[in-house]
Order: sequence, then C-alpha cells, then structure tokens
Amino acid sequence: MILSISRRSDIPAFYTDWLINRFEAGYVYVRNPMNYHQVSEVKLTPEFIDCIVFWTKDPQNIISKLDSFSKYKYYFQITINSYGTDIEKNVRPKREIIKSVIKLSKLIGKERIVWRYDPVILTEKYNHEYHEKYFYKLMEMLSPYCEKCVISFLDVYSKTKRNMKKIDFQEINEDDMRRIAEKFSMIASEFKVPIETCSELIDLEDYGIKHGKCIDDKLVSRLNNCNVVISKDANQRDICGCVKSIDIGAYNTCSHNCLYCYANFSEKAMINNIGKHDSSSPFLIGNIENDDVVKERKMEKYCTGFEQIKLYD
Repeated sequence: MILSISRRSDIPAFYTDWLINRFEAGYVYVRNPMNYHQVSEVKLTPEFIDCIVFWTKDPQNIISKLDSFSKYKYYFQITINSYGTDIEKNVRPKREIIKSVIKLSKLIGKERIVWRYDPVILTEKYNHEYHEKYFYKLMEMLSPYCEKCVISFLDVYSKTKRNMKKIDFQEINEDDMRRIAEKFSMIASEFKVPIETCSELIDLEDYGIKHGKCIDDKLVSRLNNCNVVISKDANQRDICGCVKSIDIGAYNTCSHNCLYCYANFSEKAMINNIGKHDSSSPFLIGNIENDDVVKERKMEKYCTGFEQIKLYD
C-alpha cells in the first residue's frame, strides 16, 4: 500500500512525536470522516507499505527523526507559496522553511522532494505580476533541491468560502490560468524543473505542463526499483490523477490555519481537536470510545520480491 501522511493535516509539522510512536507500535487507528465510530486499523510495518508520501508546509520537525523511516521508501510533497500571514496565518517565515527543505533534500536526495506552489490565488495584492516575481524567486532558491514543481489554481470549496471572503479573492478564469502557466513555464524551463498540475481540468501541454499525480505510481516504482501498477484512487475527484493510498490524518487538526485550506473548515473544531491530541493514543485526535467499531484495513502490497526480479530480466 501507499501511505499518505496526510492530505488532511500537516502531521510532519505538528504531530511528529505521535507519528513516531505509531510506527514503533506498528499500527494506527483512523476514523472514517463520514462515519465517526467506524475505525480502521492500519498496519504500519514495512511488509505492508510500498511507499510513504509525506505532505507538509514545513519539514523542520521531522528531519531529525528520519531514521525512524529508514526501512521505508518515501518522498515529500512540500507546499511553499509566496503568501504572507494574511492568508497563511501560522506558517513560519518562508526563508526559514526553505533552509529546512534544502537540509532535507541534501539528506534524502532531490528526487524525493516535490515542491508545490498551490493554490494560486488572485487578489489585488497577489496579482499576476506578484506571482511571476515570487515564483521566480522561489524557483531560483528551490530548483537545485526538488524533483519537480506542482501547481494548482484556487478551488473555492463551500467549507472554505467563508474564510476566503476575508481576502477579497478574484475568480480565476481560463485566460488567467493560461497567462500564469505560460509565465511559470518560462521560469521553470530556465531552471530545468518540470511543472505538473494538480487536479486541473485545463490542458496546459502547450506550455509544457502536464497533468500530474501527487500520489504517483511512477515515482513509487522508481524508489522501489519495482514496476508497480496501481489503480486510480476512487475516493478522490475525477480530475485527480492520484493512485490509491491510505490516509491516516484527520480534518480540522492543522495549526497552520491557512484561509484556503479545505481540510480545516472550522477554526473552533480545529482548536477543540488539537486540545484532544495525545501523542500516546492510537488516534491522531482523542482515543477509543465505547461506540467505536474497529476493523483491520485490508492492505495490498504492490511491490514484491518476484516483481523486482522481473524488472531486471
């Protein structure tokens, strides 16, 4: 299986001690977001896991603990945008985060670092010229240390629309997307970094930008030296290219508190949940409850020893 840590929360930034404890225990409990008392037990031992995908805005806290994952294949999706604290309320200064990314890349290799510039938001302040200027600056600093860059354009979910009203954002139309894609592509080609989109319908191949997979079976194959075939994740949107994974996060638990975040849709719930976190619990938030029904999650190992031998025939 591929383990996603996590689309729902920045576990590497805020819950590293809990994560290490879960890997030492060999399992984690995950609540079904649509059915609170339906709980999956997910095994975390190497024989079940083909690859881990870490999602974070700030890898600082996990760098010193990477030895805990030495038996696993993994890569990082790291979001670094050009926004200030008016949008990304509790994100550390970007220059400090970039220092952490550089340190991480030097430790594990640039092939395991995917830089995400997403979502692109247009406002009076964060206009086209602003994005072009700061995308160049970020690309200049990050290009030696990342495999590729992933971009997306703001999707206003009903859960986040209330928060986004605070910044007077503009609707992004196709002309906006093509102008941004053209400029970003020119910048990326200068630094020889490929760009892919995340969950975008628009075809930007004219600018050398392909549709991407954040949970990427090709990258998993490369890291494992094993040709794996994994089907699309049916739990994601139709336009999402990601293959199947198991996510161990929980919504309303990320302290970055970014206005555009679809995973934090209630600041009150977020604060309440963080107060329930216990690093020794099998759950990210809270603990076992009387009405919980725990079932072991079925997990499929995609890369076997036999498949690895076939790759070299």
